[in-house]
Amino acid sequence: MQITYVVQVADKPGVLNRVSSLVRRRGYNIESLTVGHAGTPGVSRITLVVDANPEAAARIEANLYKLVHVQRVQNVTEIPSVFRYLALIKVAASADSRSQVMQLVDVFRARVVDVAPDSLIIEITGADEKIDGLLEILRPFGVLEVAKTGCLAMARGAMTRSNTKDSSAADSVDAGVSFSV
Repeated sequence: MQITYVVQVADKPGVLNRVSSLVRRRGYNIESLTVGHAGTPGVSRITLVVDANPEAAARIEANLYKLVHVQRVQNVTEIPSVFRYLALIKVAASADSRSQVMQLVDVFRARVVDVAPDSLIIEITGADEKIDGLLEILRPFGVLEVAKTGCLAMARGAMTRSNTKDSSAADSVDAGVSFSV
């Protein structure tokens, strides 16, 4: 089962390495990892997708909280959330095929971000399936290059206090609930 965490961390050198090493040391593969600024100065936001069972997911979450620079961990797997990917796709487009490719781009609500004499670069955001669908439709024209981000996730609605280090959920981990590592 794929588990998706949104982790807010202090924007300090080595924090990403510590987060990814924590998952690696426990023998889990990171399916997707996306990092960027959180909108608050000094805070970065990590979207981490790991293939793990629910018990392992709870251990991973508890161990993430033990990292010094981790401020908030939210498992958004089972709560109403928005999940998105971004892809840039370079496709061959001669003068004859260019209008066909542009019509397909419109159908997928993507957009052309660069035009060259022999190719187009298309930007698309959405679910993984939507991006894969556009790629399949464009393959006959000649897909030259693809760059795709990892998953970005955001829980719907307001965040609650229960998602921070000072919460009772985090306190229960520190108050004697033990997880084997």
